[in-house]
Amino acid sequence: QVQLEESGGGLVQPGGSLRLSCAASRSIFSRFVMGWYRQSPGNQRELVATMTVSGSTNYADSVKGRFTISRDNAKNTVYLQMNSLKPEDTATYYCNAKSWSLSYWGQGTPVTVSS
Repeated sequence: QVQLEESGGGLVQPGGSLRLSCAASRSIFSRFVMGWYRQSPGNQRELVATMTVSGSTNYADSVKGRFTISRDNAKNTVYLQMNSLKPEDTATYYCNAKSWSLSYWGQGTPVTVSS
């Protein structure tokens, strides 16, 4: 079992930045693909960014060039640096760890982009 805990969400003005963190309960990055997803009211959960075991990254077209996923193996923590935020980035952001048939989710952290 893996517990994931997100933090770092909040209210930010358009054009601002936030950094989300996802702390895993144990060392998993060598076996799990880590991802950030988001869900806004009335919409399906969507992929934001992923990082494979080897460190390769993938981003949704809507966040390319603005968001960066990274990880700190020593801290068992994955980050999502979000720059140039837009109102349409408003959502609850979830951390995910996936390996074959296993998939773990955090509880989510809300992000609101508004003036």
